[in-house]
Amino acid sequence: MVIYTVTVHTGKRLLAGTTSLIYIQLRGSEAESEEQNLNRLQGFLQGSEREIKIDCKASLGELISVKLFSKPLMGLLYNQWFCDKILVNTPEGNKILFPCYCWLDCNEKLILRPAKASLVFQDTNPIAQSLRTKQLEEQQKLFRWHVYAEGTPQVIDCDTVFALPAEVRFSFTKESEFYSTSRKQLIALKLTGLADSRKSWESISQLELIICENRAKTFEYVQKHWDEDKFFGYQFLNGLNPMMIQRCSKLPANFLVTDDMVKDSLKGSSLEQEMKKGNVFLSDYNMLDGLVGNVVNGRKQYLTAPLVLLYCNPHGMMLPIAIQLKQKPSKDNPIFLPTDSKTDWKLAKIFVRNAEFGVHAVDFHLLRGHLLAEVFTVATLRNLPSPHPLYKLLFPHMRYTLQINIMARNDLISKDGSINKFAGVGGDSLVKLLKRATASLTYSILCLPDNISERGLENVPHYYYRDDGMKLWNIIKKFVAAILSHYYQSDAHVQKDTELQRWISEIFTHGFLGRDNSGIPSSFQTVTELVKFVTMVIFTASAQHAAVNNGQFEFGGWMPNNPTALRMPPPEVKGQTTENMILETLPDVSTTVNGMAVLRLLSKVSTDHYPLGHFPENLYDEDIPCKVIKDFQKDLRELSDLIEERNKKLELPYVYLNPKNVDNSVAM
Repeated sequence: MVIYTVTVHTGKRLLAGTTSLIYIQLRGSEAESEEQNLNRLQGFLQGSEREIKIDCKASLGELISVKLFSKPLMGLLYNQWFCDKILVNTPEGNKILFPCYCWLDCNEKLILRPAKASLVFQDTNPIAQSLRTKQLEEQQKLFRWHVYAEGTPQVIDCDTVFALPAEVRFSFTKESEFYSTSRKQLIALKLTGLADSRKSWESISQLELIICENRAKTFEYVQKHWDEDKFFGYQFLNGLNPMMIQRCSKLPANFLVTDDMVKDSLKGSSLEQEMKKGNVFLSDYNMLDGLVGNVVNGRKQYLTAPLVLLYCNPHGMMLPIAIQLKQKPSKDNPIFLPTDSKTDWKLAKIFVRNAEFGVHAVDFHLLRGHLLAEVFTVATLRNLPSPHPLYKLLFPHMRYTLQINIMARNDLISKDGSINKFAGVGGDSLVKLLKRATASLTYSILCLPDNISERGLENVPHYYYRDDGMKLWNIIKKFVAAILSHYYQSDAHVQKDTELQRWISEIFTHGFLGRDNSGIPSSFQTVTELVKFVTMVIFTASAQHAAVNNGQFEFGGWMPNNPTALRMPPPEVKGQTTENMILETLPDVSTTVNGMAVLRLLSKVSTDHYPLGHFPENLYDEDIPCKVIKDFQKDLRELSDLIEERNKKLELPYVYLNPKNVDNSVAM
């Protein structure tokens, strides 16, 4: 007779305990134990640990799996149970960790594998191989691809969050917090009597009446400086969307800016001279060209596709020097300049900021953040079993992504969702813009070092998104390389890993629609290729999403800086713009306050927040991966300290890529 000592850890999250009957069975290479009840009539309390003894006639051999299953108490009373992990002490003196971190429902079963990671060709025991294959077969039935819209990344085939398997849903805390926060925002706005008002604002200062909460430093700065050229240019580098601006060495053929137009801005120099010096930059919103504005509150809205020319002056300030609001040059499409009337120039910048809202919301946030994270998550769940080292590496970066995306499709971008109700880029234009953005998406765009180089922004001063992002990219790459090189000890290992090859093939096919011109690999041949791609995946789901998400209310809550819709067409002549025309162009009261509520909700830090490098799940029990994680956490702390020290010297601190403020995953 031999004894296995089993320690059961119940999760600490809300409602993790259970009164259901929980049974366990150990399976080894030689035999399996009898099924044994873990809790009888005691139940499991939230956050508890319980030790039991399992008697076996003889050693089970190498432990391969632990089976857990649940039955209702007295055949009637049942509830879900969240198990964190199972620790097994064997008669031979080995301590084996079986990670779980899943909800177990009544009459369901979970098969847990040891924490030690293995590639498919290393998991040689026939029983282990069978379990590995069966897990993937079951996962592929649970997580199916679905075409959301032709020409866009595919999504999970689930209409509601309740259809998701429990292990990929929000915790009860986060789910209830999301909905209560949403209701709280809207109820507060209803109480002010503004949420249904279709009136125009009487003045910009009137907006101050609806800002009741404690104002963050960035919000107050935006409110004070939103119409200044210095801040307008700053946002191209460190605002919500630091990804549009690029160095301009030759003017586009449809942007007929002359030296005479910009001579005052260039202090006597010429465009050609400044372009040769690398001081001229461009933001081109041609992706919006031809899109028709949505109807908001019964009124047609207007979209433009601006071109913006910027100049980095000798003091290192990025300043706008010319704006054209439509792509095709003509007499009724003037080029606006800082030397024009104050109201003309202000309105031109407002149209640019509205274009920014559209491309940011659809391309940089929805597509490059949420939808790509969903592609990576679904491909991982379908193709990588729990013992796979890449599954373990990506597990923290998948948390809550599927549920928040289903919520967004149902509540934000659906026909009756907030974006379609209150954004100028809603309706048919949203899907068209999403298709255009997908068609233009490339691998190099998603890899920060490549993207910075392609846009010619290596040496632009005061580009804190680049500075912090590059450091963070390198820290993540160092971490990924250390983990993966431990398991893939040669390029041949990469090539032999059939699970890995199916993973990247599905990403290429279902995420990037099989487009060879995207540059996305459809297979891997080397460890180096794999490390770069996985670095991109983790950076996209954590740092890049944080950069474009977390400041939405701080930069966009002050509506004139981030108007979700515009009610008047762009001016066709100069010299006729008045302050009243600006107010009539800006969103009405209802559109403003409802847009603010959505931005506040999306950028609010939740209590269920897992910063980058914080891994509450204990998925590894090998010395090298555990050490690599500690080194990763140390590197992140040091970067946080550097960013915080730098920010002390800045008028407007850049905080969005401080690792403390970066979530592990796309969770909001």
